[in-house]
Amino acid sequence: MTASERLDATFAALADPTRRAILSRLARGHASVAELAEPFAMSQPAISKHLKVLEHAGLISTAQDAQRRPRRIEGVRLGEATAWLEKYRQFWERRYSVLDDLLDELQTKPSKPKRKSR
Repeated sequence: MTASERLDATFAALADPTRRAILSRLARGHASVAELAEPFAMSQPAISKHLKVLEHAGLISTAQDAQRRPRRIEGVRLGEATAWLEKYRQFWERRYSVLDDLLDELQTKPSKPKRKSR
């Protein structure tokens, strides 16, 4: 999978509020499908579909713990998305800084007197 495809998968997975809530829960620690399904008014198969999307995007992984298969959050893909966003944050920060400088300059310039019209 290319870097662009990984970003596409990450942002597509993050676009859904249920998947973001699942990631928030997993940020507190490993959880089973049943535990992840608890707060949602949806079936375990529906939650499993969300988990597959998150797993495909590389945002979560599945561990083996005896009979359980707990999910855990993975930070690498989130780090890649954060790095991509950071470049654009820095770009806009520089642009706003230039705009701030221009506005400061315009405010400190003495204004020219207006000509009276006859």
